[in-house]
Amino acid sequence: MTKTKHIGIVAVSAEGAALCYRTICSEGVALLGPHGHPEVTMHTYSLSEYMEHLEAGRWEAAAQRLLASARKLVQVGAEILICPDNTVHRALDVIRTASPAPWLHIAEEVAAVARARQFSRLAILGTRYLMESPVYAAKLGPRGIEHEIPEPTVREAIDAIIFDELVGGRIEDASRRYVCRAIAELADRGCDAVVLGCTEIPLLISDADSPLPVLDSTRILARAALREATRD
Repeated sequence: MTKTKHIGIVAVSAEGAALCYRTICSEGVALLGPHGHPEVTMHTYSLSEYMEHLEAGRWEAAAQRLLASARKLVQVGAEILICPDNTVHRALDVIRTASPAPWLHIAEEVAAVARARQFSRLAILGTRYLMESPVYAAKLGPRGIEHEIPEPTVREAIDAIIFDELVGGRIEDASRRYVCRAIAELADRGCDAVVLGCTEIPLLISDADSPLPVLDSTRILARAALREATRD
């Protein structure tokens, strides 16, 4: 089997991390042959620990959780690190340079795909923390890509769908319709694609559902990790 780098997944929420892991394993076949994928190790602290820090605005404390996970993964051989959770990338920026192994940044990977597909104005969906943070703005702006987020009441409703339903694996048709309407409103504001910037939103919305082309951040990150792990 082709020599590959060991991927470490710093997980935060279970459903999104599982989707990222499954994508690495299932799409690894195209690069490595039947049943092939790189070595993968995952570690996560309880989501409740992260939520406690996020709700209190303690991004430095959340960053230290990420760093602690990274160190555990590197101890067992991980050579590349990814975190399939958009929201905590605000904390990742705090500790990225102190990490014992290199990280792939989910917003950087999404921005690269958006530019390659020549999108110019992205709708950003995710948790309230993510939509109101600089995580995507900081990566899209330098590439000449503009972005929009929903109105405050819509942000609150999408945040509730994520934490009350998707994080627990609950998929509701009414929520799918609501998110599709939110995407349509952002299309009316000039967006030409939508970033599914919560790791779990791809469980709810697909290209077939969305009024705009979809940039699935979870799968984009998984594919970037596969490319890096199989790079000569």
